[in-house]
Amino acid sequence: MEATLEVKKHRLFIVLCGIFLTNALVAEMIGVKIFSAESTVGLAPANLNILGFTMDFNLTAGVIIWPVVFITSDLINEYFGKPGVKRISYLTAALIAYAFLVIFITMNLPPAAWWLDANSSDGAGNYFNIDFAFNKIFGQGQRIILGSLTAFIIGQLTDVFVFQKLRAITGPKKLWMRATGSTLVSQAIDSFVVLFIAFAGVFSTKQIIAIGITNYIYKFVVAIVLTPLIYFGHNLIDNYLGKEHALRMSDEAAAESQRFL
Repeated sequence: MEATLEVKKHRLFIVLCGIFLTNALVAEMIGVKIFSAESTVGLAPANLNILGFTMDFNLTAGVIIWPVVFITSDLINEYFGKPGVKRISYLTAALIAYAFLVIFITMNLPPAAWWLDANSSDGAGNYFNIDFAFNKIFGQGQRIILGSLTAFIIGQLTDVFVFQKLRAITGPKKLWMRATGSTLVSQAIDSFVVLFIAFAGVFSTKQIIAIGITNYIYKFVVAIVLTPLIYFGHNLIDNYLGKEHALRMSDEAAAESQRFL
């Protein structure tokens, strides 16, 4: 039996929320690793001079999958509006906080002696303390966690607000403008909020701004490059729901998303 429209809407929301939540949570977990974007693609360090600092594209590993969060957020925004984005954003922030709480608890569990002995050296025979390594990898500073969650919520609220304001101007057309435009604005805010909360008093204001600019350049480029994927996801959903029903959902979502909060 063919699923009704309401059933399809619920299925769609669950799938989009699952993709959004999983990628946001995993991005936070792997974000402790810093990698060189230039080396990854075989290029020399950028050595950009920003506010007197030499900056390269050394980024957290989380940026690899964070674009999936951008795309999914825009699709939720398009069909479920601000209520849908707020619901999944608050839930995701709460679950990320929960995950960090669980990690904090596990970091303070006394390690079993046999586990330490069995994992006391690497493949080359070099000694290392695996319990220390576990805590070092998963133990992010509280200010970084607070900054990340705060920036996440503010970024999501900004994204949905700008997205719907642009839709009010363009109507259902020009998806690229509202999707890319909202991402560029929200990520500009996200990039600097997290850094100022996490590193104010540790780095100078100029250095924080320089790091933020470098991160935003990467996010800007990625947002432009990923625009075709927004259309791909949009077309999949339109075909699943039926274009007439999908357009009506989009219009209803826009009508419910006029305010920032």
